[in-house]
Amino acid sequence: MSRENVDTREKILAATVRMLEVHGGKGVRMGDIAKETGISRQAVYLHFASRAQLLAAATRYLDEKLDVDSRLAPSRAATSGTERLALYIECWGNYIPEIYGVGKALMMAQDTDEAAAAAWQDRMLAMRDGCRAAIDALHVDGKLAAGWTRPKATDALWTLLLVPNWENLTQECGWSTNDYIRRMKAVAERAFVAQDDD
Repeated sequence: MSRENVDTREKILAATVRMLEVHGGKGVRMGDIAKETGISRQAVYLHFASRAQLLAAATRYLDEKLDVDSRLAPSRAATSGTERLALYIECWGNYIPEIYGVGKALMMAQDTDEAAAAAWQDRMLAMRDGCRAAIDALHVDGKLAAGWTRPKATDALWTLLLVPNWENLTQECGWSTNDYIRRMKAVAERAFVAQDDD
């Protein structure tokens, strides 16, 4: 891909993220993006065959711009399952406020907008993979609490960390980011990490 094509693609993705944050998922159509970027609607379609593809690419673009892989590196390098679980929750808890604008737009639109639903599901499945990796690390260490299977523990951890739960605790209940992280770590450790007397 030529430099010009890369620049145009990045311009489209940056405009999509910006528009999602400002207007919500429903207000972001291919024509809107074309107008925002000053390029033709046809040029937008040359880079993204569908709106669903554009929205999914925009969420990945945001992850790339926020350097999610570097943020996850400490969790991935953890030397124990307990450490990996705590570091993953810390990473995610600090990350949500930065993606919340785009996430909120996609969540609000997903019931009536298949493209928004697909883009948000793609990101939540990626988050679920992080939960699974943390639970798998506990299992490998023999530290997954009794009564849990890896799939059920993954389901529960993923549900605990979903953005609407963060939203309720921080936006509605007034928890700080630090309080959210501290308490989610404590809840997860009590729920999923085998204690010495188990």
